[in-house]
Amino acid sequence: MMSRRGCSFAVVLAFAVTLPLVAACDSGSSSGSGSSDGIHSTTASGSPGPITVEVNQSRDQYGKQAIQIQLTNTTDSPLTVTGARLQSGLFEGGISWESSEGGLELPPRQPKSLPAALPAAICEASDDASTELTVRISYSAVDTAPVEENTSASDPFGVLPRNASELCIASEAAAIATMVLDPVLEVAADGRTAVVRLVITPATPGGDTPSLTIESFEETTLLAQSSAAPWPVNVTVGAAPQELPLTIRPARCDPHAVAEDKVGTLLPLRIVVGDRKGLLKIAASNELRGRIYDFVTAACAKTDEPSPE
Repeated sequence: MMSRRGCSFAVVLAFAVTLPLVAACDSGSSSGSGSSDGIHSTTASGSPGPITVEVNQSRDQYGKQAIQIQLTNTTDSPLTVTGARLQSGLFEGGISWESSEGGLELPPRQPKSLPAALPAAICEASDDASTELTVRISYSAVDTAPVEENTSASDPFGVLPRNASELCIASEAAAIATMVLDPVLEVAADGRTAVVRLVITPATPGGDTPSLTIESFEETTLLAQSSAAPWPVNVTVGAAPQELPLTIRPARCDPHAVAEDKVGTLLPLRIVVGDRKGLLKIAASNELRGRIYDFVTAACAKTDEPSPE
């Protein structure tokens, strides 16, 4: 039988060997839409894990059904990650990232964001689904065999519920009508405003067709409504085709307005469809996006001239 002293030595030795892979500490978060400090995660057994996981979303991914799985190495040695699969009750299947050959190295105490496409949302249960997130990570430390670990993940900015809600709203709205922005942009003679048209085509013209309501249009980081021609409100969309003209003006004219734009041509509609209420985002085509950028650039160049508004 091992003596008490021998047993204590064995425990200390075991702890010293495993410490690099279980020590956790706070770390700064990476880029994204308003990141916060890293959140500690735990393995299935409840002990601290070597990698913390946080869900985020960049401006580039906004409206593209993609997110970031942000991993932070909390140890003092590099780790190599070969896969991460996030499980959420809001989506069908897992939200996965798979590395290319060789894996991705996580430097000590630094976060890295991994892009991952979102699967279809579970609309029937998304309102009541559990917000608990788990993730399975495949990784290895230097000179050790690869391991797989189940740990928890955090979503401090509500990225997954927001995206699930928008996907469900988009799906239900598409069953009623298709809504796109006409690629033609009608610029006013004075160049200060322009008109873009929302083209609405019923999914099932005529007959007893369900409807939705566009309660309002929201301004973007790039586009605003004109006080002389405000955007329509409480528009019923049903069996009849429609074209809604939207008079736009630049929302901002600083030097970075167009150069750094990511979501300025993604038009949010606040709608009600069935029992759901939320945002439906209508993206401008590449052709229309270019014309909007040209319009904003030219309109902003006129800011030193007297404005009609």
